[in-house]
Amino acid sequence: MKEAIFYEKLADDRVKCHLCNHFCTIAENKRGFCSVRKNVGGTLYSLVYGRIVATGVDPIEKKPLYNFLPGSHSFSIATVGCNFRCRWCQNWHISQIETGKELPGHDMTPEDVVGLAIRNDCRTIAYTYTEPTIGIEFALDVMKLAHKSGIKNVFVTNGYISEEALREIAPHLDAGNIDLKAFKDETYRKMCGARLNPVLETIRLYRELGIWLEVTTLIVPDVNDSRAELEAIAEFIASVGVEIPWHISKFHPQYRFLDTPPTPIETLHEAREIGIAAGLRYVYEGNVPGEGVEDTFCHKCGEVLIKRSGWSIPEINIEDGKCAGCGTVVDGVF
Repeated sequence: MKEAIFYEKLADDRVKCHLCNHFCTIAENKRGFCSVRKNVGGTLYSLVYGRIVATGVDPIEKKPLYNFLPGSHSFSIATVGCNFRCRWCQNWHISQIETGKELPGHDMTPEDVVGLAIRNDCRTIAYTYTEPTIGIEFALDVMKLAHKSGIKNVFVTNGYISEEALREIAPHLDAGNIDLKAFKDETYRKMCGARLNPVLETIRLYRELGIWLEVTTLIVPDVNDSRAELEAIAEFIASVGVEIPWHISKFHPQYRFLDTPPTPIETLHEAREIGIAAGLRYVYEGNVPGEGVEDTFCHKCGEVLIKRSGWSIPEINIEDGKCAGCGTVVDGVF
C-alpha cells in the first residue's frame, strides 16, 4: 500500500477523498466507491500502487486518439477497479471488483513501465483499460519519469477526476480521450452510478489547460441514441471547441447489457451528420471496421489528411501540421 494523495483527515479516523467527483467520506477500515482506496487507521491508502493487471502495445488509434501522433504506438497499462458502474462495461472483469477480495496484478515500478515503452518504440504511455484516475499515485510517478525520457502521457478516462487532481497532473498529461456516455444526468445515475455535470466540467477544463482532447460516445440503443440527445452532445462538444474530435462508436452486447442489440450502422451515420452539422471538424465512426468513416479530412478543402484501414495508416497528407493540399492548419499533435 502507498499513502494516497488528494484526501483530508476527519474526526473519528474518517477521511474524505478529493481524487474524483464522488468525494467519498470513508470510515476506518472501509474503502471508497472505487474499491481500491482504503482508510487504515485514519490514513487513506492506494491498494493498487504498482499493481499492474494489464499491459499492451497498442496503436494510438485504438485509444481512440486519431489526431494525436497518428501511426504511433502506445504502451498501455491498467490497474484494477473503477469509480463508475457502467452496465455495458467491456472490461468489467478487471474494472468491477468485489470489496474485500484480493486485488489481482503483478508488481511493476515506474522504471519498469517506462523501460518497456522505450524498448517497444512507443511514443506514449496510455493509462487505460480501466479508469486511470483511481490509480493516480502510480500513474503520476510514471508520467513524470516518462516526460524525462521524452515519452508523452495519455489518459483514456470517464472524466470523473476532480478539478484539484486534474490541475495537479495537467503539466504531465499530454492528451486524453474522455467518454461522454450520455447527455442526461438520469442516465449517468442509473447506468453508471455517477453524474453528468462533473464530466462536462472536466471536458471544459481539459481544453482550458491545453491538454489535447478527443471525446468518445458509445451509442447504446434506447439509452442515448435519440436524435435530440445526439444533437445535444454534438452541440456541447462544439461549444467547447470545434477542433475536438468526436468518436461515435457502435455498441456490442456486454456485461449486464446482453439483451440490448448492437447499434445499427445507420445510427452512426446519422450521428456523424449531426456532429458535422454542429460544426465539429472531425467526426469518426468506431467499432465498425470497413463500414464507418475513420479517415481524417481537411475541414477547409475536404481532402483526405489521414487514410485509415483498421489500425494501419497507409497514407498521411500532413506537412508541418498543415494540409498538404491547401495549407490549412490541422488540429492535433503530429
